[in-house]
Amino acid sequence: MWDGPAGDNRARMTQDLVAAGRGSSHSHTHGAAGLAVLALLCNAFIWGVSWWPFRQLQALGLHPLWATALVYAVAMLFIACWRPASIRQLLNTPVLWVLVLASGTTNAAFNWAVSIGEVVRVVLLFYLMPLWTVLLARVLLHEHLTRLAALRVALALAGAVLVLQPAGAGWTLPLPSSLPDWLGVLGGASFALNNVMLRREAHRPEEARALAMFTGGLLVAGSLGLLLGPAGGVPRPPLPAPGWVLFALALAGAFLLSNLALQYGAARLRANVTSVVMLSEVVFASGSAVLWGNEHLSPALVLGGLLIMGAALLSVAESTVPRETSGG
Repeated sequence: MWDGPAGDNRARMTQDLVAAGRGSSHSHTHGAAGLAVLALLCNAFIWGVSWWPFRQLQALGLHPLWATALVYAVAMLFIACWRPASIRQLLNTPVLWVLVLASGTTNAAFNWAVSIGEVVRVVLLFYLMPLWTVLLARVLLHEHLTRLAALRVALALAGAVLVLQPAGAGWTLPLPSSLPDWLGVLGGASFALNNVMLRREAHRPEEARALAMFTGGLLVAGSLGLLLGPAGGVPRPPLPAPGWVLFALALAGAFLLSNLALQYGAARLRANVTSVVMLSEVVFASGSAVLWGNEHLSPALVLGGLLIMGAALLSVAESTVPRETSGG
């Protein structure tokens, strides 16, 4: 779900800055801080409402997988031309191809899910990311399981139980029941891997990590489109026509703009502040889905969303308190 030249995620470069714990250590004027927050809100808004242009492109005959591949191809070419050395850095660094896979899966899964499923439900399942981050950080970064981390897991799981309950069907085993559900969960898990890998490989050149993530969006989405094909519900791209081509290029431009805004804001604010502001994406996604997509927010969905957002906010709180080992 995140893009990004030069830094991070949903996949978006600011997540690189956030996940790597970067923030400005210099004092800034209130005006500069306000602009930084506005920049982050711009990024969150673009991603929060991105489901709408993807659905419009789908109505014009361009499947979300092909739309994702095209958008990221444009972004990849931009980075390669802007920082040619990033091509050699990516080719000579095998571990960055894990980032290619993680970022590509994140964007392909998220964009496909919001194009065909309930936007709010998909976004909330995607934001189970704190749950997966705890597990992956334990395995890949050897981080200890803190009490706050355990609480994060519990809140995220409780929220998922509520979000996944079928409306009016009573209590059932809380498992994803549709393709959009599974794609939302997969997108969140791969985004968590994306962020953990960014933290682990924070010493790599930023342009190489950026190129890796954009390349992933092209390769994973494009490969899935080719593999599934019409038989798998992914029709071939339509012949070039001004309508969908210009729309797709405009979307690519919006994503590039969102990344520039993301980098500007994240470089000037503390990482925990950036993380909180970026949660506004859920608000933008929910509001736009209700207003433009005629979606309904059930009480269970709202309560589940609050629990999942609580887990995400706890991850911010955990970064501001001393580390405490509670296990292994």
